[in-house]
Amino acid sequence: MILEKRVPLRYWFRIIRWDMLTVTLFSTFVFILSNYLKGLTIPVSIGAFLGTAIALLLSFKLAQSYDRWWEARKIWGAIVNDSRTLVVQLKNFTNSSDKEIVQNMGLRQIAWCYGLGEALRKLDALGAAKPFISTEDFEQLKESQNIPLTLLDLQTRDVLQLHKAKKINDFQQVQIDQTLVNLCASMGKAERIKNTYFPKTYRLTLHLFIYIFLISLSFSLTDLHTVYEIPLLMFISLPFFLLEKIALAIQDPFENKPSDTPVTSIARTIEINIKQLLDEKDIPEKIAMDHYYVL
Repeated sequence: MILEKRVPLRYWFRIIRWDMLTVTLFSTFVFILSNYLKGLTIPVSIGAFLGTAIALLLSFKLAQSYDRWWEARKIWGAIVNDSRTLVVQLKNFTNSSDKEIVQNMGLRQIAWCYGLGEALRKLDALGAAKPFISTEDFEQLKESQNIPLTLLDLQTRDVLQLHKAKKINDFQQVQIDQTLVNLCASMGKAERIKNTYFPKTYRLTLHLFIYIFLISLSFSLTDLHTVYEIPLLMFISLPFFLLEKIALAIQDPFENKPSDTPVTSIARTIEINIKQLLDEKDIPEKIAMDHYYVL
């Protein structure tokens, strides 16, 4: 997630550099061509009409992309709440003699948070979960194709064992089960966002019409009869390309990019909270925010 810090110019340049190079090339070509073909011009009203239509399309796409990003952030906000709730319930519903199983489930919940974040980014979910789980759990996870789901299954198994051993009553089991159901639902919502893509034809069509607009505008600017029409066209194209690239970046919030939902940072916060509830000693620090973004 990009922070409220000064974003370096290299970040903006990196996401639009190829588009700006293309604009420079075709605007230079049109400028040279206009010196040989007098009267090669298009009414500026055509470019203005296209620009207005494209601006509306861009605003719609940006709003839709932000909705996906914000939904992902709300999902992980719910994961924070339910993870804390799970450990609070386990800690207060059980006796002090059950401290070991509560500790194992609490650490397993930390593993679930890290594992889910890595799984959504198509990274090493098993490696992220390994430091927080037992050897027995790790052996079961090695055979799993969905690490977070298997971890939830192990959590449910332990809750059932607590209930069978009369460590928790029926009402307490229902409460804990509901928390686990909420966590599973949040996982499903995040996976839905990850596995549902914006239609590529929509993005490519919008990108194409931005270029059509800029090409028509470049012919409209030939009336200037000066080389300044090239940087002017580049300046006009900047907001169109920046908005289009920003919308493209935030529409997929689990891609391990600066614009991502900061799932690793959120998982670290959950780890700190849970370990404090469990009276653990090795409580880590929050992830340092040395850059203009946090993952």
